[in-house]
Amino acid sequence: MLIKPGIQLRLGGIFAGLSMLCLLIQFLLFTSLLSNAASRMPIGGDYLLDLVPSLLYRSLAFSALIALPLTLLVGVYSTFGITGPIYRFESYLREVIHGRQLGPCKIRKGDALGELCGLINEATEPVRRRQTGSSTAESKESEAA
Repeated sequence: MLIKPGIQLRLGGIFAGLSMLCLLIQFLLFTSLLSNAASRMPIGGDYLLDLVPSLLYRSLAFSALIALPLTLLVGVYSTFGITGPIYRFESYLREVIHGRQLGPCKIRKGDALGELCGLINEATEPVRRRQTGSSTAESKESEAA
């Protein structure tokens, strides 16, 4: 399940697109090198030149079928350490806005954006302090009554 599908799929697509570009560059480089080598061969060069396109197309298709889905999956998986904290920050701030959050914001150990989590906690500390103070005052009033 994706946490922030828009971001995760976009980044995964960027990774897959970059992989496809690298595969195409590799295809062109291998085509050029093999064609050059075949043209210099004293015997069998014409045969190799005839084989080059089919060999390279099969190689490109196989690489694309393996590399692109794998890159997309790795790209999406690698974004969980970023999108998880972003999702947590959004949820936390919505709770603060609605007055339902009294504790500090926390993210998983090892997730990215730990410094941002600290800044959010610093920024929301006065709000949390007021909420804690008002809930303490309300408790005292209800106890006195």
